[in-house]
Amino acid sequence: MKKWSREIEINAPIEDVWMLFNGSLEEMQKIMPQVVENKPITVTDDKVGSIYLQKYKEGKRVMVYEVETLEYKNDSNEKMMKAGFTLSNMFEITAKYELVKLGEDKTFFKYTTTNRPLKWFIKPFLLFANDKVVVKFVQRVKDVAESQ
Repeated sequence: MKKWSREIEINAPIEDVWMLFNGSLEEMQKIMPQVVENKPITVTDDKVGSIYLQKYKEGKRVMVYEVETLEYKNDSNEKMMKAGFTLSNMFEITAKYELVKLGEDKTFFKYTTTNRPLKWFIKPFLLFANDKVVVKFVQRVKDVAESQ
């Protein structure tokens, strides 16, 4: 399994940053423009175990995933969501978003993602994987949150 993590300080209130992850499809698309649909299938009261049908556009191809909320926390000073899905029956992917309120207009953001190959012949490809996508995503979240 491969794991990447990045953290950054964002000059925006925690609630504004949280809306990008926990809000509408329109809010989510500001940081994940490839997500074209995020429809709830099962929603639990505490969010853990909720499943969403997510459509993701890559070029002309649209891929469909069932994304499950694995962990969830929504306190005034600390927020966290971890979601997981299986990519093409080849990889098990998780994405964890953690926010901590540092001040009225300052938020600590940590993004952690894991990628676990489900087939033995895929494992060597992870040797060449790097954190470029993670670095770009964290910066995009910062840029979008600070521009609102």
